[in-house]
Amino acid sequence: MLISIVVPCYNEQAVLEHFHRRLDHHLATAPDTYEVLFVDDGSTDSTLEVLRRLAEQDARVRYLSLSRNFGKEAAMLAGLRGAAGDAVVLMDADLQHPPELLTRMVDLHRQGYDQVLARRTRAGDGALRTITARLYYRLVNRFRDVEIVDGVGDFRLLSRRAADAVVSLTESNRFSKGLFAWIGYPSTTFTYANAIREHGTSKWGLSGLVDYGVNGVISFNTRPLRAALHLGLTLVLGAVLYALWIGVCVLVRGVDTPGYATLLTAVTALSGVHMVMIAVVGEYVGRIFHEVKRRPHYFLKETHASTAAHPGSAVLSPPAPAPKAVR
Repeated sequence: MLISIVVPCYNEQAVLEHFHRRLDHHLATAPDTYEVLFVDDGSTDSTLEVLRRLAEQDARVRYLSLSRNFGKEAAMLAGLRGAAGDAVVLMDADLQHPPELLTRMVDLHRQGYDQVLARRTRAGDGALRTITARLYYRLVNRFRDVEIVDGVGDFRLLSRRAADAVVSLTESNRFSKGLFAWIGYPSTTFTYANAIREHGTSKWGLSGLVDYGVNGVISFNTRPLRAALHLGLTLVLGAVLYALWIGVCVLVRGVDTPGYATLLTAVTALSGVHMVMIAVVGEYVGRIFHEVKRRPHYFLKETHASTAAHPGSAVLSPPAPAPKAVR
């Protein structure tokens, strides 16, 4: 059985050779046949040069290089499209996904599972990050149509039919964690100890994590729109009850001193609610805007074989020669 290992990379020159040595050490004793497909997501350092060198030294190594940084979602899609294996493993190059777990994932796949999910513990994470992450997953799973398990990331094995199912989903705004859960198929999960990043720095800042989290909520259902409707109806009901209470007070006690503070608070609060509702609607409209343009998810700049085409994507190629004049 051929196992494809897809490794998205962005500015990972500091860790790639160490990752390859550790992976090669594990694969040397593995019973299955492996190929390693690196996807350079428009790195600005020497990542591409390192990948060229690895491909020359190791016949199992292939690489795709995107024309710019399209994001990890596009890089994973490119890797899934380019993987030729009977099963595909997605993992990061920073060694937070230990290569030693590959054998366990393949063994579980042989038991009939189409998806084998590696769930990391949160040992070593800060208390604030752990609490925030757990609250996020608990909250957003109330809005999603599919359940996302806390601690389960992109480190997973997909059978051929599961990988093909993910590739067949052509939406522009991709949230792979949700897509993996949405396609279904038999799956199993195992837990592994959280590993630290051995080289380089994380590419995920606070703003990136927030955007990623919002995308996860919006991408799979319209429940936030329904929640905005419920909130609006609740505020209308509250306003009606408040108006009735004011009317009763006027009839019983007469006209009282105008409630400037109450009025100002109510106007400010309602304005904030309106802005939130408009923002929620805007998020969905923005996604419709991107979807209807039907742009390719990425462009390829270079591959290990310098091919001129890649299935399912638009690829940069030299212009066709001008036709010769006919006399």
